Amino acid sequence: MSTTTPACGWDQAVFRCGRCGAQHTATTEDGYLKAVGVHGDAHAVWDRLNPIERDGITSILRTILAAPELADRQPAEGDSR
Repeated sequence: MSTTTPACGWDQAVFRCGRCGAQHTATTEDGYLKAVGVHGDAHAVWDRLNPIERDGITSILRTILAAPELADRQPAEGDSR
């Protein structure tokens, strides 16, 4: 049995968006801050879209999420994406 005190800090934190219900678990403070910032940016972009644009991006995301190989695809050499 060890009597040493563990180092101060945390091992994970969960971000839950009160607006959309999304949840993300981060294992570092930097990762948590990045998740919160990126998520806030995503809401800001969404808010600027009109209904037709929202439908389009939703359709694209459904396609990508249903086919993970599309999201993991590396650009071809010389592809300027």
